[in-house]
Amino acid sequence: MTGLLDHLRTHKTPARLLLTLRALVRTDSLWLVALAVLIGLLAGGAVSLMTKATFLVHQILAPGHSRLSGLQHITPLHALLVPIFGGLLLGLWNLALTRQRHRPVDPIEANALHGGRMNLKDSLIVAGQTVLSNGCGASIGLEAGFSQIGAAFGSRIGRNLRMHRADIRLLVGCGAAGAIGAAFDAPLAGAFYAFELVIGSYAFPLLAPVACASLCALAVVHLAGANLPELSLALPQAIPPLAYPCLILLGIATALIGVGLMKSVTLTESLFRRILPPLWLRPAVGGLLVGLLALISPSVLSSGHMAMREGLIMPPTLWLAIGLLLLKALASTISIGSGFRGGLFFASLYLGVLTGAAFTGLTAPLLSLPITLCTVAGMCALATTIIGGPFTMILLALETTHSANMTAAVALAAITSSLTTRRIFGYSFTTWRFHLRGENIRSGVDVGWMRTLTVGQMMRTQVDTLPAETSVAQARTAFTGRAPRYIVVLDNQHHCMGLVEYAQVQSMVTPANHPLQSLLPSDSMVLAPEDSLSRALAAFESTSLPALAVTDTDHNVLGILSERYVLRRYAEELERTRRELAGEKHRR
Repeated sequence: MTGLLDHLRTHKTPARLLLTLRALVRTDSLWLVALAVLIGLLAGGAVSLMTKATFLVHQILAPGHSRLSGLQHITPLHALLVPIFGGLLLGLWNLALTRQRHRPVDPIEANALHGGRMNLKDSLIVAGQTVLSNGCGASIGLEAGFSQIGAAFGSRIGRNLRMHRADIRLLVGCGAAGAIGAAFDAPLAGAFYAFELVIGSYAFPLLAPVACASLCALAVVHLAGANLPELSLALPQAIPPLAYPCLILLGIATALIGVGLMKSVTLTESLFRRILPPLWLRPAVGGLLVGLLALISPSVLSSGHMAMREGLIMPPTLWLAIGLLLLKALASTISIGSGFRGGLFFASLYLGVLTGAAFTGLTAPLLSLPITLCTVAGMCALATTIIGGPFTMILLALETTHSANMTAAVALAAITSSLTTRRIFGYSFTTWRFHLRGENIRSGVDVGWMRTLTVGQMMRTQVDTLPAETSVAQARTAFTGRAPRYIVVLDNQHHCMGLVEYAQVQSMVTPANHPLQSLLPSDSMVLAPEDSLSRALAAFESTSLPALAVTDTDHNVLGILSERYVLRRYAEELERTRRELAGEKHRR
């Protein structure tokens, strides 16, 4: 600290100060932890401010109440007008942003593709729109805005200090960890939310900065009084042995519900695009529909956080749980499908509680299960499907119940849900949205460098070619003294038709009088030299071929690229990145 004060006295300009801070961070890992603490404080302040701002907007919808989903009754006038008016404001806001040529970058996308680079202005817009959407009653959570602004703080600080790509990605994870940890009053869950989803991996040197950011953000929320009272649950004294196979069934059921919910959002979006072409009008119509559902049960409003807490303390009966589950799922799909800004994380917790309560009622004639166990397990399992972070939800269960026995049982449901989702769907809600945009991102693992590598840089230019009409017998003797791995088959204009493996040519089961053209696979395709590494990997996956030819626009063969070489190059780049990070930590 004395060294920093000396530098501050000597170098008073902002540019020199930034250089000084950058030098300190690069030479001592404790300064990286200090930056993580600062980011955690900023994230906690943002969570507190957004939470209180949302409460103020809720006062308009339900005077005297700050948590909409905990209401027992709501006046029809408030239930209809406030969501419609809020949706109209959001639609006009979106209309004013139509000239913006770029879209906001999500923390996971930023770390996966852009080395942690995020735009703070765009993130502030996302946070503001999330507060407006949640405040007017749309059935979505604030977690998207929380993590967006927290991660953006980390990105801005890292970029201003011109830190390395790996360190910026770490600070983005610190911001997201602080935001989620503060939002759920669960610092461990917040930290592993960053590891599983935003950073994409866990490493021991990363634990200190991420955990410090999460703890500091939580401290700010507590000091600001923006946290909820601690939840007191009636926990079972012991877990019945027969409960474990039932929890596996519950995990499968929550996975199916979560996948159906994600697909329903996509279907709802397409319906709104088809029925209502004006983009700015869709949130108002969505607000009207959500308001009509709120007349049946106000628990569908907002994120459902208070309704979730009430459901854990006093779980609903079977038919009430099923009815509320359908209403909340419909309200959430309408809210996101119509263009409200927010996420499904908060909503999935309430939906999971209702699923667990309904599951308890369905199994009651056969087996008496602890209802608190099922509601907590359902909450964590369904949220695992939606966010794709099983360990995050297991830790959330531990920090919610403070029971190791309960957490072990809940872990079974969460892991089952994760495996089932991966098996039948393969996406979380965030990565599913990326997939719909054409982005092949499954987590925050850094794959952005892959787009800088092209097929032209990796292909082997020495190729062996033969005309398509060449017989197998002639091909066997065409390369005296050597055995090429692949043969490029050319048509009469010397254009590439595809590749044939030389091992197939030499095989005894291949008729000697057949032309090489007959050996070409039906799904043969070619690559262009400007194609990226990710495009090449996708081509190998879709064709299941070990190698592909590289051609120019006139179909003239330029080279060959094999899947084995691409995977080896990918592994080499990951190892290089790991060594750079380890070397940087060692220098500190």
